[in-house]
Amino acid sequence: MTTRRDGPVRHLFITGGVVSSLGKGIASGSIALLLKSMGWKVRIQKLDPYLNVDPGTMNPFQHGEVFVTEDGAETDLDLGHYERFLGTPCSRLSTVTSGRIYQTVLQNERAGKYNGGTVQVIPHVTDEIKRTCHAIAEDCDVVIHEVGGTVGDIEGLPFMEAARQFRHDVGSQYVAFVHLVYVPFIRAAGEIKTKPAQHSVQKLREIGVLPDFLLCRADKALGKDVKDKLALFCNVDKANVIDLPDVPVSVYEVPQVLVKQDLAAALCRRLALPVREPELHAWDLMVNHIRKPKDKITVALVGKYINHQDAYKSVTEAIDHAAYAHLLKADIVRLESEQLEKDGEAWEKLRGCDAVVVPGGFGKRGFEGKLKAIRHCRETGTPYLGLCLGMQAACIEFARGVLNLERANSLEMDEKTPHPVIVPMDSQKDLIAASQLGGTMRLGSYPCTLVKKTSRTSKLYGGVDVVPERHRHRYEFNNAYRAQFEAAGLQFTGLYMPDPAHPERSLVEIVELKGHPFFLATQAHPEFKSTPVTPHPLFKGLLGAAWKRRTRGAAGADSEMGLPAVEG
Repeated sequence: MTTRRDGPVRHLFITGGVVSSLGKGIASGSIALLLKSMGWKVRIQKLDPYLNVDPGTMNPFQHGEVFVTEDGAETDLDLGHYERFLGTPCSRLSTVTSGRIYQTVLQNERAGKYNGGTVQVIPHVTDEIKRTCHAIAEDCDVVIHEVGGTVGDIEGLPFMEAARQFRHDVGSQYVAFVHLVYVPFIRAAGEIKTKPAQHSVQKLREIGVLPDFLLCRADKALGKDVKDKLALFCNVDKANVIDLPDVPVSVYEVPQVLVKQDLAAALCRRLALPVREPELHAWDLMVNHIRKPKDKITVALVGKYINHQDAYKSVTEAIDHAAYAHLLKADIVRLESEQLEKDGEAWEKLRGCDAVVVPGGFGKRGFEGKLKAIRHCRETGTPYLGLCLGMQAACIEFARGVLNLERANSLEMDEKTPHPVIVPMDSQKDLIAASQLGGTMRLGSYPCTLVKKTSRTSKLYGGVDVVPERHRHRYEFNNAYRAQFEAAGLQFTGLYMPDPAHPERSLVEIVELKGHPFFLATQAHPEFKSTPVTPHPLFKGLLGAAWKRRTRGAAGADSEMGLPAVEG
């Protein structure tokens, strides 16, 4: 049921103070879920102050994963949080950076669109920021704008000023501000301290932004006296000081924490929207699955950015989602692929895992270690799922280990390989030669035709003919080797077929190894489409096969499918 809205679209700006990494993305996604559960159509937008045009060329060690939208935008990982909580795809309009804003302003200046005027931060930069905030506000009731960074950051000032102006332009009754603050517990003193939060709000008010709500991040729930003190010194209504303590099991418990404090109802009242009871049956059932697993399963994640917690955020979340569907808890063992290039402790950990995932990536550092991990899976029957580069690596390992194609490789890794199993896509060759890297890969959603109806791939996807999946790559499988691979047992079960009349021009999307308990790899990034309520079928299949193998078949023939999708 969709509730009718009177008046213009409502806007909610979410800011952060004191320190970074407080969880504004989780908070934004949770609030979006609550408003959606009340019948409102919600969109979310991330306003990032950094000067990169997008995160596409940023090092994962600095920024974490790059999340890709349906329409091919390379974005901040917070958009992954938004989609996982809201269950609605984001778009290019959902991501804004200072780099993109300044790029647009300078292009406008070069095109003479400012009539010879002096181009300044105010009004030109702030006007462009406001334009992007309005652009996403079509066909929805509420837009949530998360402002990246921390209040006081110099690069974030234009966004704060634009948000201040936005409330003035649209009308204060239709725009609200939520400020996320950190309230630390000082062990030496044995006290909770509110001063950092007070100073953060003071800085926000200096800019001209008056917060309507405080979300208070802390180790544990705050007492009434602490909340009353924050309300008094931050000039916020007592009822609008909201506890957001660390949750015991999963971030997916956060919406339940906020529901208990009637945050969604308070937001609706502040924005002059009718209040309805949130409908969270499906969400509550999923959280109950998380809290009561029947057993644990161990999954190795083999990559080169393992030491950064967020470098493979969507992959680890997708593994967890699949575990919930089987009433399992996933113990994810992060293995640095370089360490697998030599014998040692990493190999002992790998051998003790029930399944292996090799995610996407670039470059040859640690690549041979990934190949060794894949060979281990192929030879021992350990369930394997390869993503993007993980599919290319599976094909290379098969070429070397089964077809005996010595030094088979990708031209990305070895330009002189005698057997280029993986080659640049035709559309990418000139871009690679010219080092035009930003925003030029094969990006976004493309249809994959499932060509073998008896395959595991087809079964996992429910027997449909075509599935859309998201992509981010420059290289593809070399079709000249397809017949040789298929004859040896590596099946090509999913193809991108731009011209069905010429199947030889198709692009390999999914491969699976015949006769293996579970050996499947895709050129796509299915992790981007997984949510806790609707886990992705390929990850469900991996966890199910691993559980079946671990229980020696006692889990049943259909264990790969897991529980049915959680529905409201």
